[in-house]
This record gives sequence, C-alpha cells and structure tokens, in this order.
Amino acid sequence: MYLISLGAGILAGLLYGLIDVRSPAPPAIALVGLLGMLVGEQIVPVARRLIDGEPITRAWFAGECQPKITGVQAKEVNLEARKG
Repeated sequence: MYLISLGAGILAGLLYGLIDVRSPAPPAIALVGLLGMLVGEQIVPVARRLIDGEPITRAWFAGECQPKITGVQAKEVNLEARKG
C-alpha cells in the first residue's frame, strides 16, 4: 500500500513537472513533523495503560496504536488456530 501511495505521488509530481507548476504538497520537513505528531499522539494511551498498571503488549500496541500511526488496521490473529 505504501509503494502504491509513493508511486501515485511520483506520478502526480511528474504531471506537475510536465505542466510546469509547483506542487501544493508540503516540504519533506513538514511531513516528518506530521509523522512526529502521529507518534506523539500515541504516548497518551501508552501512559494511561502504564498508570493503570496494565501491560503494554505487542498485540495491544498493534491493535490500538499502530493503525492510528500507519492508517492500516492490524490483522486479527486467531489464537485457537495457533494452538492446534
């Protein structure tokens, strides 16, 4: 999905270049700042779990935080199928 997004962005950039106009996209430094905002936003639920004495597990992080950062829902794991 990320490669498709990157490819679409490159194609759009090529089109902007061909018609000789400046892209309305923000500079890369702004995009890094946006990523920082997404990651920083997840400090709150992590801190709440720690304050409540609940563990920070990989499954919890994948289900609660990761989709909000990446925009991709975590795959559901069938624990019963894993056991057998």
